[in-house]
Amino acid sequence: MITAAPPRFADRFTAVRGYLAAATAGLPARETAASVRTHIAEWEQGRLDPLRLSQQLEACRGHFAAIAGVPPDRVGIGAQTSQLVSVIGTGVPDGSEVLCAAGDFASLAHPFEQLAGRGITVRYAPLAELAGEITPRTSLVAFSLVQSATGEIADHRAIVREAAAAGARTCADLTQSLGWYPVGAAEFDFAVCHAYKWLCAPRGLAFLSVREALDETLAPLAAGWYSAGDPWGSCYADHMPLAPDAGRFDLSPAWPAVAGAEAALRHVAGLDLSAVERHDVGLANAARAVLGLEPGGSAIVAWADPDGRDLGAMRTAGLVAAGRAGNARISFHLWNTEEDVELLAAALGR
Repeated sequence: MITAAPPRFADRFTAVRGYLAAATAGLPARETAASVRTHIAEWEQGRLDPLRLSQQLEACRGHFAAIAGVPPDRVGIGAQTSQLVSVIGTGVPDGSEVLCAAGDFASLAHPFEQLAGRGITVRYAPLAELAGEITPRTSLVAFSLVQSATGEIADHRAIVREAAAAGARTCADLTQSLGWYPVGAAEFDFAVCHAYKWLCAPRGLAFLSVREALDETLAPLAAGWYSAGDPWGSCYADHMPLAPDAGRFDLSPAWPAVAGAEAALRHVAGLDLSAVERHDVGLANAARAVLGLEPGGSAIVAWADPDGRDLGAMRTAGLVAAGRAGNARISFHLWNTEEDVELLAAALGR
């Protein structure tokens, strides 16, 4: 039986029937959409206030920190996860190994693949076997907490434990988990997360968390004017001190994304994420029952669909779903209700 969502979840969103694609892109709550429209109107009318946008960005940092369970000074802000992962790559020792999960999302693995010139190798292992594959040569274990293509959830406790025993650091990508799965960034040495999926923010704002005392192990590759402790007081080349904390990894903010993200992150930070998990996974398990699959613990449901027949049937019926790595993929979040599961069953004739 589905655990019905408290009305406040879906009621904050414009009703969209059959949108089963949070894992592709989240939907904006009404307040988020209104904030973006206000920003566009102010821009159009020549009334943008960069100082206020900077204040909104700092609010975003605080909201994300609250959601991820880390102090705000441990959070850096960028535009894409791959750029932030590239910063983490600067801390990998020459000649060592980065261990990644096979089939993980390219934005997590690609930056490490570019380090071959420093003698760094990237080795892949199945997610379920990742903890057991850590060796003394492994300097970093990088993995998505929830896998994009399949929705599989990593045994992060085992990975963290074995990495610590081997003297390796951990890097978790929380893009497919933070906002519904109640594990934040504090358990990892480094974490990255783009906010446009389960955090329901506009695309263009991503976050990096760095454990205390590890800032100096990384090089701020894309340091700019916003990488200072006082960005507005150190805009020019005669005075450019880096921020004393993880803010040194900040990129210059993408203003339209900031305007919407502050409202989005404030909304998510005010939710009971345990209730969100029950809601999302409850709907996902109802969908699994429709599909003849065993219950699971993920808000993402993927099944083999090599010829795209099920994906085509869903799209013909007006549902929004995705095809990834030979799978059909659906996902459930705040705006979804029992009706969406019923629409899925009708679309697939189940």
